[in-house]
This record gives sequence, C-alpha cells and structure tokens, in this order.
Amino acid sequence: MKAMLFRMLGALPLPINHLLGSLAGLTAFAFSARHRKLTRENLALFNAWNRSGNANTGIRSAVEQGKGLSELAIAWTAPLTRIYGLVKECTGWEHVEAAKAQGKAVIFVTPHLGCYDVAGRYLESRTPVMALYRSPKQAWLEPIMQAGRQRGGGSTAPADASGVRQLLRTLRSGGSIVMLPDQVPAPESGGDGVWAPFFGKPAYTMTLLPRLAQSGDAVVLLFYARRLPWGRGYAVHIEPPMPPFPQDKSEAAATMNRALEQLIAQAPAQYLWGYNRYKHPAGAPLPPENKAP
Repeated sequence: MKAMLFRMLGALPLPINHLLGSLAGLTAFAFSARHRKLTRENLALFNAWNRSGNANTGIRSAVEQGKGLSELAIAWTAPLTRIYGLVKECTGWEHVEAAKAQGKAVIFVTPHLGCYDVAGRYLESRTPVMALYRSPKQAWLEPIMQAGRQRGGGSTAPADASGVRQLLRTLRSGGSIVMLPDQVPAPESGGDGVWAPFFGKPAYTMTLLPRLAQSGDAVVLLFYARRLPWGRGYAVHIEPPMPPFPQDKSEAAATMNRALEQLIAQAPAQYLWGYNRYKHPAGAPLPPENKAP
C-alpha cells in the first residue's frame, strides 16, 4: 500500500506534488518540536554566517523540506523522459566538457540542496554516472530508490568498502561519480571523518571525497538542481572546478565545507536544515569545543 501511494504521488503534476509536499513540511514543522528546534538552530548558524542581511526563516525552510520529500516520488518513479523534461535550464556544462576533453574523471558533488535526485537524473541523461548511496530508513523504499536510480546512464554503489572500491575503479577508468558530501560519516560502519567548521560550528565531515579526488586524479564539480517557483521545474547549475584538495585531512575537509557554504548560500531556503549535521556519531572523537583542556 505504501509503495502504491508513493507511486501515485510520483504520477502527480509537479505543482500539485510540491503543494502536497509544502503542506506536509509545514505540518511536520508545526507538530514536531524536535524537528522545529533542529531546523531553527541550524538556520541560526547560517543567518549568523550570512552577511547579506536576508534572514532565512523556519517556515520557508519547512516548505522546501516538504517539497524535497514529495518530489523524490517523481525522481524515483516517473518515466525518465518526464524527469529530463522538468530541467528547464543548465548552466556550467562547459566545465564537464572541458574535464572530459582533458581525459579527466569527474566527481559531481551535490549537498542536500534543491532536488539532488533530479540533479542526478539530469547528469545521467548526458553522461554515465555512479552514485554512492545509503539505504533509506524505510526498508520498503529501497527497491523503489534503487530501481529509480539505476536507469538510463545511472548506477549505484553502497556506502561501504566494496562501494568505495567501485567508485575508485570508475574514476581510474576516466568515468564519473556523484557524491553527497554533507552526510555525517559513521565510524562504526567504517566511515572516516574529521571535525571541520561548517557555518561557524564544527561538523563531523567525510574524508572520502578528498581521498577519491586525489587517488582518482579527478576534477571536482559542485552542482545542484534549484527548484523553480510554482512547480515550473528545475534549473541545474554546475560550478567551475574546485582547486586540488590539501593533503592534510582536516584542511581538505575545511576546504570542502567552505565550498559547500558558498553553494548553499545561492539558494539557502532549499537546503535541508532539518538534518542533524552537527551530531556526534558513535566512535568519533569529541568535537573541538568539547575536548578537555
């Protein structure tokens, strides 16, 4: 029944899908004190970091987070031709062409900003890509997610040692991979991380992306799919290549987080502020401000 309802949600026109998602996001914000507190705390960090004077509000964030959930049904179940047609513009594709002309592998990097799954589907419409994934908390969603992502030029690799080896093989053969760099690594499952500033507060940050970029001699391109107003579709934006990461793990993580901050600032309301980015995962060292003197 859940899978059927999810597919029905994916069959709706994008404006209606986003309307239902907005209502769900506002409902969660209103009735979940924990979610509301976490969102506001994360937004306070961004607003303190942001110098433009334009404060991002919890209500706007709740609306966008709701859309981010409902639109996954489209990204995972709608026909590919429909998904590709939702992307109304793309800027920065010349950076991909330049990397490929040099024979370079490419790591496409998108945080939880805009619709990262539509962004991934758009990439696969133009070049084969392999994406690292974690299983969703709802087990019934995994086969739907896998079927949705393993279409066209897309393939997936699990977030474990075998998946990392697949990614590295892809890069060394000159291929392309997609990664979400703002997920908190899990040391107990083999995820390596370091504490690095993110909007002014230490966040446990993956070291995998810099290591893959260095080992695979890859060009790193930040990108995202921004939601257009009133369900009109998406605009994909690809940034110029990042400079090479420093060899030091902490410096590399800080470099990556600074780049993510600038990207998120382009569409701050569409970032997933309800994610517990600053949690202390089991097995990780204490964050800097909590260390004993």
